[in-house]
Amino acid sequence: MNLLETKYALENKGQEILEKLYTKEGVKNNLKRYEDVLQGFVREFGKKDVKLFSSPGRTEISGNHTDHNNGKVLGGSINLDCIAAATYNDSNFVNIVSESFSQKFKIDINDIAPGIEKAGTTELLKGILAGFKERKADIGGFDAYITSNVISSAGVSSSAAFETLICQIINTLFNDGKLSKTDYAYIGKYAENHYWDKASGLLDQMCCAYGGLISIDFKNPDMPKVNEIDFDFGAAKHDLIIVQTGRGHADLSADYSSIPAEMKKVAEYFNKKTLSELDEKEFYNNLPKLREYAGDRAVLRSIHFFDENKRVENEVKALINNDFDTFLKNITDSGNSSWKYLQNVYTTAAPNEQGITVALALSERFLKEKNVGATRVHGGGFAGVIMAMVPEKYSDEYVAYMDKFLGEGSSYKMKIRPYGSVCLNDFI
Repeated sequence: MNLLETKYALENKGQEILEKLYTKEGVKNNLKRYEDVLQGFVREFGKKDVKLFSSPGRTEISGNHTDHNNGKVLGGSINLDCIAAATYNDSNFVNIVSESFSQKFKIDINDIAPGIEKAGTTELLKGILAGFKERKADIGGFDAYITSNVISSAGVSSSAAFETLICQIINTLFNDGKLSKTDYAYIGKYAENHYWDKASGLLDQMCCAYGGLISIDFKNPDMPKVNEIDFDFGAAKHDLIIVQTGRGHADLSADYSSIPAEMKKVAEYFNKKTLSELDEKEFYNNLPKLREYAGDRAVLRSIHFFDENKRVENEVKALINNDFDTFLKNITDSGNSSWKYLQNVYTTAAPNEQGITVALALSERFLKEKNVGATRVHGGGFAGVIMAMVPEKYSDEYVAYMDKFLGEGSSYKMKIRPYGSVCLNDFI
């Protein structure tokens, strides 16, 4: 469709898909975002037939620090997203304008070997193109104008949203949509592993690509089992609220690395590589010896791993049975386990800096007083953000309460959206 046809279709036929992506209340603002993207495309690339694309950020519901030991995770896509207008350009060049960061990128698809400095968006884009070639898929030159409202440094995976957006564009324009959402995740992982030297997994990209609520079992890391959960989150009338607690000043690399290392130390005692290979009964039968071999914290973190896997299963079961109260209780239990056993709410290198701990204490105080909702650390922990599930009728009050203590604009209301990476033209 040309630009006028695309705009008309979005305004007149796109109401249903926009409501599903952004809620009824969010249609007007997001329709304006797409119109701005179309206008931006014209300014940069001229009038051409274009397609519209969207890929969301993600949230981790449960499964805190389980994926690196091939455990289970429950995650979902959110109604903040990275969007684009894009089309072929009949050349060997990919031209991308990022409105959000006021940047322009030009990449020759015949020159996508990793650079010396493995950092930045250009390297990531080259890695995605190379990832498609690794999977024997087609690539080509295209123009894209992109903007994003996925919050940076908030644990909602703005980079994975961007990666899966580019995957959706290439898959739609050059591969007739033949690649799967799992392919997107592997391509994003490939790009980060080989072009950023970042030892990332598949969790973020899976949640952004698939959309809705999904559980992932990483027991076979080369072929993780994805279960899409048919649950109408909108009917539950809860907001998902992310609260930024302020970053600590300590370098957290050692803290993050210690969690998988200590869990794997426990597995090593049994000549296993990860805890997912270990029988839980065998773990407890050998617990006194494990304390001596791996240390008490490693044992506690392993207890978290085994219990967290079961919580993911319980949450999925609760959602299938439309038992939202049990779902919330397991989120609370997950948060408590992260706090007590996983021990990732503050760094022992700077015990006086406990932004997450303070935020959790405040969040628990509010929710306990109302006898509603759930709260937990979100993402890697040690510093950063927490998550809360709050009934819609209390969410504005919760945001005001948390912002009063942590600063204006610390809290962000979100919804779980039912779609991951999409080409909107498929709906309009």
